[in-house]
Amino acid sequence: MHGIRRLGALLLSSLTVLAVVSPAAVATGSASPVSQPPTSQGTGRVVVHTPDGALRGIHAHDVDSFLGIRYAQPPTGNLRWVPPQPVQPWKGVRSAEAYGNRCPAPESGNGPQSLTEDCLFLNVQRPATTRSHGRLPVYVWIHGGGLATGSSNQHDGTKIVRETGIIVVTINYRLGVLGFLAHPALTASQGESGNYGFMDQQQALRWVRRNIAAFGGDPHRVTIGGESAGGWSVCGHLSAPGSRGLFAGAVTESGSCFSWPQADADSFADQVTSPVGCPATADPAAIACLRRVSVQALLAAANNWFGPLLVNSTPTLPQDPFQAVTSGAFTRVPVLIGANRDEGRSFTQGDVDWTQQVYEQWVRDNFGPDADAILARYPWPATSDRWTGAYLEAAILTDSGSLAGIGGCSGRFLTNAIAGYVPTFSYQFDHRTGPGLTPIPGYVWGAGHAAELAYMWPSFDNGIPIAPTFNAAERRLAHDMVGWWGNFVRTGAPGSVEGTAWPQLVASLGPRAQLLSLRAGGHSTPITDARLSAQHQCGFWDSLFAPQQAAHPDTALRSKAPSVRL
Repeated sequence: MHGIRRLGALLLSSLTVLAVVSPAAVATGSASPVSQPPTSQGTGRVVVHTPDGALRGIHAHDVDSFLGIRYAQPPTGNLRWVPPQPVQPWKGVRSAEAYGNRCPAPESGNGPQSLTEDCLFLNVQRPATTRSHGRLPVYVWIHGGGLATGSSNQHDGTKIVRETGIIVVTINYRLGVLGFLAHPALTASQGESGNYGFMDQQQALRWVRRNIAAFGGDPHRVTIGGESAGGWSVCGHLSAPGSRGLFAGAVTESGSCFSWPQADADSFADQVTSPVGCPATADPAAIACLRRVSVQALLAAANNWFGPLLVNSTPTLPQDPFQAVTSGAFTRVPVLIGANRDEGRSFTQGDVDWTQQVYEQWVRDNFGPDADAILARYPWPATSDRWTGAYLEAAILTDSGSLAGIGGCSGRFLTNAIAGYVPTFSYQFDHRTGPGLTPIPGYVWGAGHAAELAYMWPSFDNGIPIAPTFNAAERRLAHDMVGWWGNFVRTGAPGSVEGTAWPQLVASLGPRAQLLSLRAGGHSTPITDARLSAQHQCGFWDSLFAPQQAAHPDTALRSKAPSVRL
């Protein structure tokens, strides 16, 4: 089996943290991000009457924000590892003025540790002048974090709402072992297991379909979007029968179509159950045992678990999403899709001070018989510094698609496949001199994984504010991106912003097909598929192994690549 197949699987664990900062790389530790809700100081309150009950939100900065809306019952007690149950209607007016609890997750660049299972909340933000049944288009955002970390409160939609006039919905969903544990006993009793967090997303979309008109939204003009694991989720919704009809457009940023079969997912349950003294058998007592275990103990037990992943060969995802999408067996809606030029640099800054010997050994350990050819393509330069190994490693991870099929040549393959079936608008985030996720003196983040998020969501950071450090050119890029995304949500095409038109990717044009290179200072410009391919050396990588191998591994190994730093 080619090294890229195993590496694509192994590096899944690194995607649970958007930035992995090594003490060797930065003198001071990063603080946990704190995403503040829109302030209520000097603002008014606004009430909306939904089919389930009345909600009181905040009116501030020309935006009405309804925060911490419960969309399903708390998944606690006997509802742990059960599909989400609909929320119960209420009488009176409920406060929706503060974000709800974050779902259980370990501390990471995406936020502090959370141990609260009562976390199935969403947020609705709309233009302040909106009235019920205003029929505004809606953008539902699914956060990233490797399906193991992250929260909706990282993504305040105020900027998007104010600049585009659309409604923004952000959601929490169960994460990690509480959201994606597959187990033989659960599979035996429920007919499937492991997709609970994904089912939460579907429940949130059903809530939007039922309730969004009360906020002035159009339930038939809903676009779903997500980044990283949110992008995996979007691909899952494109192929999931239960998601059909709940959205009319899809956005995937630095995503892929990664998943694994039910049988494989069940076989790894022992990695979680053994440390807490519960069996991984089909005996119902096994689940009763697990439901008695504390959240903190479960999070600790999951440290060496191969998951979380979406689970295919199930009623929720009957087909592997990658196979479904590349074969055309998916919901046919317009798609906006893209990745960042240097995805890997958000994962390799911990590998500073690599010597040539360490770098070359890493390639040989992970790519086996293809190592010599790869080293010839990505040679150690005559002049090097402490960052050289990290940059070379990042280039290989990006170009090969080894980061679970994200970016590079695997992302290009997936994008071109989708473009053969539906209107597709592709981009590459090419701003390579931005602030990155966390200041590390001397390290150039390039256009690393998640580098684009703060341009759309100024509240997003990795412990240290990012958007406030933007220069004028970067603020212009943020304005342009919000404009294109808003156009896509409204019309199904990003159209033109400030005189720059975003071309549709026409698959039949092959290497002449065009996508948009996103650049600062109003310099975004169309580039050809041939140029994208050359930048990532796709001819070389495609000659070694098919892109499917990076996006759809058949086998999961129990060890981790030496580059992974969690």
